[in-house]
Amino acid sequence: MKRNFISYFIIASCCMTLISCGKAKKAEEQHEELPTDIVELNEEQIKTADIKLGNVEIRPIGTTLKVNGEIASLPQNMAAVSSPMGGRIVKVELIPGSKVRKGQTLALVENTEFVDIQQNYLEAKSKIEYMSADYHRQKALYHNSATSSKNLQLTTSEYKALRTQIKALEQKLLIIGINPHRLNNNNITRTVAVKAPISGYINTVNASIGKTVEPSDVLFDIVNLNNLFIKLTIFEKDIAKVSKGQQIKFFINDESEAHNAIVYQTAKCIDPDKTYKIYAAIQSKCFNILPGMYVNAQITSKTHKAYTLPDETIVNFEGKSYIFVFAKNKIEHGKKVCEYRIVPVSKGVSEQGYTEIFFPKDLDINTRGIVIKGAYTLLSTMKNGGEMSC
Repeated sequence: MKRNFISYFIIASCCMTLISCGKAKKAEEQHEELPTDIVELNEEQIKTADIKLGNVEIRPIGTTLKVNGEIASLPQNMAAVSSPMGGRIVKVELIPGSKVRKGQTLALVENTEFVDIQQNYLEAKSKIEYMSADYHRQKALYHNSATSSKNLQLTTSEYKALRTQIKALEQKLLIIGINPHRLNNNNITRTVAVKAPISGYINTVNASIGKTVEPSDVLFDIVNLNNLFIKLTIFEKDIAKVSKGQQIKFFINDESEAHNAIVYQTAKCIDPDKTYKIYAAIQSKCFNILPGMYVNAQITSKTHKAYTLPDETIVNFEGKSYIFVFAKNKIEHGKKVCEYRIVPVSKGVSEQGYTEIFFPKDLDINTRGIVIKGAYTLLSTMKNGGEMSC
């Protein structure tokens, strides 16, 4: 009887041991430890997190440099208009924004000096006929030994001086806008016209009737809107990124529409504030732009083909860049579970929402699905110790 009891006790102990081992094994399976680079989600959690998989794209991509600047006009397309000899304004009819053509009268200026110049010119011209005849007469007499060389020299000197005076007065008349070849005793005027030296639009008007002006006073600013260009400012460290022929996209007045330009010239010196100027010709038609308008621009360097992913695919953690890739599917407690592995990567050039990526050598980018949407949700799950994990 005692032996039977001992046998029963041994059998019962073995059964309890087996049961305990089974429970321990089951508990161990329930608390499976995941590798530190793995996060897992079930189908419901994947749907909630909106996880999407995609592939690497090979795209042409280049360096984009964001800079600021302004619309500018060529020097020959801008004019500051003044009265060459000053005077009193007696007529002006233009306002800022008025369109003018080259040679159009902008204002009339009155000055008694205009009368003096015309008088001196006409008097000198009337004398030149007598002086010319006297010069040739003295020259003939000298050749016939009928007069002294002194008389010829004096006449020659007076004749040449008078010719010089006439030439000088002609230039003064041309400067103030009077044609000396059309001037005569009947059309002497006390007013001259201030005319537009170029065609374009009046930018500023500093003239009013009765105002006395000096030759240094600018009465009108004119700008021609043809062949406008962009003047951009970049920092010294970015000089090597810009060269002649590069394409530019620019925006004005916070508009969403992009305009095109091309770099045609760069400055040859650094400004005192350590910035550098570049100049670009506008390629597309742009309406309602004026010199001085603020510009946001993007300069694109020479493109190259590269492996790229959307910017939202890449996550940053502790100063490094990562992506998530699909690892495997498995069944746990009757549910389908997906594992995703975090992979360190290096970033290259970014452009238009895509970034060049350099992958680890052991990652087969052609066969593995890459998480292109929901990557930050996976990172958050991993950082929070798997709150969303199974």
